[in-house]
Amino acid sequence: MALFTVDQALCNGDGICAAECPMMIIQMVEGTPVPAKGAEKMCINCGHCVAVCPKEALTLASLSPSDCLEMKADWALSPAQAEHFLRSRRSIRNYKKEPVEKELIEEAIRVASHAPSGHNFQPVRWQVIYDSDTVKELCGHVIDWMRWMIKEQPGPAKKLHLELVVAGWDFGMDTINRNAPHLVLVNADKRNPTGQAACTIAMTYLELMLPSQGLGGCWNGFFNAAAIFWPPLQKALGLGENEGNFGAMMVGHPKFKYHRMPNRNAPQITWG
Repeated sequence: MALFTVDQALCNGDGICAAECPMMIIQMVEGTPVPAKGAEKMCINCGHCVAVCPKEALTLASLSPSDCLEMKADWALSPAQAEHFLRSRRSIRNYKKEPVEKELIEEAIRVASHAPSGHNFQPVRWQVIYDSDTVKELCGHVIDWMRWMIKEQPGPAKKLHLELVVAGWDFGMDTINRNAPHLVLVNADKRNPTGQAACTIAMTYLELMLPSQGLGGCWNGFFNAAAIFWPPLQKALGLGENEGNFGAMMVGHPKFKYHRMPNRNAPQITWG
């Protein structure tokens, strides 16, 4: 089957598809887009050519214009609206006890899975720890790692205030997942050089999506660190030899509502 087909009745020969192809595998021949030599092997199925064509004239073997979500010009954010959207995101550390419907988490992940990845490898593997008892059990492994750190690596443990975290846990406080009922992880093959960045970007997309659903999230750095360095937690998560965790996020219904967006330090910019 051909890599792509072109509806000649719709194509206006503007060459935008060729100009936008990141792999530069579309050529214009007498005003018509055609695959370059070896294009089938080089195509990364990013869909740029389909998405950019104003006439819906080009169809990939793996993607047609009708498969795509339509751009809505009147939904485009103004700079002020974009700033409000981005700055209104808060790291939520107080959650209601009620669980989140699985359908909402699946929808948030579906949207987040559209985050960009190097070479369009899409290496992110999502893992949802939904059961709250399982979340608590896994957080117990994080505490075990912290106890080991306090004993074997006292310097780094002190900088991270791990003694206080463990003391709070022993007192009955959830100092790891902040009473969030769920935990969402992003994993990838450690041999894939694009995996870590792809997981970070996808997790950021997830965090930005959650507020639109009335939900909140917060990066769980302690859990992620333990998942990297503590074999018992890796085993409990079912991570294979070549699979690594590159992010963990608490997810739940926020207990409180924020009313203002604090400022941050002015950006440090170097112009070249």
